[in-house]
Amino acid sequence: RVKAALAARLLANDPAPVAVAVSGGGDSVALLHLAREWAVAHGRSLAVLHVDHGLNPDSRAWQDRVRDMAGRLGAAFHSARWEGPCPDTGLPAAARAARHARLADMALTVGARVILTGHTADDVAEGRWMQAEGSTLGTVRDWSPSPAWPEGRGLMLLRPLLAERRADLRDWLTAQRIDWIEDPANSDLRYGRSRARQALEAGEQAPVPQQDRSLRTAGISADEWGVIRMPRDTEPRALAFGLVVAGGGMRPPRGDRLARLGQRIAAGENFTAGLAGARLIAEAEGL
Repeated sequence: RVKAALAARLLANDPAPVAVAVSGGGDSVALLHLAREWAVAHGRSLAVLHVDHGLNPDSRAWQDRVRDMAGRLGAAFHSARWEGPCPDTGLPAAARAARHARLADMALTVGARVILTGHTADDVAEGRWMQAEGSTLGTVRDWSPSPAWPEGRGLMLLRPLLAERRADLRDWLTAQRIDWIEDPANSDLRYGRSRARQALEAGEQAPVPQQDRSLRTAGISADEWGVIRMPRDTEPRALAFGLVVAGGGMRPPRGDRLARLGQRIAAGENFTAGLAGARLIAEAEGL
C-alpha cells in the first residue's frame, strides 16, 4: 500500500532526491525504510531531512541516531535546529511551523520538490478529536502544498502512511529488527495531541468528519484597501479564513471564540469586535 502511494505521486528515474522527513520516531523510521525500498527499485536517490527542536535534552543524541541510520541506508543526511523562542502558549503549533519552514529550506537546498512525512491513520483520528475540542488544527491530507510561507513555495507534502495504523508500523519495524525513538512528549497531557491519543486509546471514538469540506463563498468580496465584505450568514470556517486574511496572521481563531462571535451575528446584533488580528464590524447589511 505504501509503495503504491509513492508510485502514484513520484516519478521514477527523476534526478531529484526522494526527501523524507525523519524525526527518529516509529512512524518516520518506517516511512524511511519503505521509501528507500521504493527509491532503490526506481533509480531514485534518498535524502533524510531532520529537524532538531531542542525541546528535549536528548535531542542531539536523537539527531545522531537519525544521521547514523541515514548513513547505513546510503542516504544523504541534512539537519536543521530550531532555537526558539518558545512561546508561553501554543508551543506545538510554533514547533510545527518552525519544522515545516526548516524542512522546506532543506528540501530546496537538495533540489527536492516533494517532502514525505510519516503521518498515519492515528494522526488523522487524533486531529478529528482535537478539532472537536476546538482546535484550529487543519485536516491532514495525503497530498498538499507545504504550509511554510514563503519557504515552501513550490513544494508539496506527500503522506503515504495515512492508511496505516501506528501499531502496525511498529510491528513491522520489530519484525525487521529496526529500532526507533519514543518521544516522552507524546504522553505529556499538557499537549492536545497527547490528550487525544490517550482518549482514543481508552476507546473514545473520533468524530465523523464532514463529507463536504468545500467553502461556500457567494457574496464574499474584497476591495483594494483590504476590506473584506461578507453576508451575515457566512459559514464559520469562511468567516475564520476571512479574519485571518484581514488580520495578516497565520492562525485562525479558536473554535470557542469563533462560536461566540457567530452567536452574536446570528442573533442579529450589530457590534464591532477584534479577533485574529482583524477588526470585525457587524452591521445590518453584512460583515
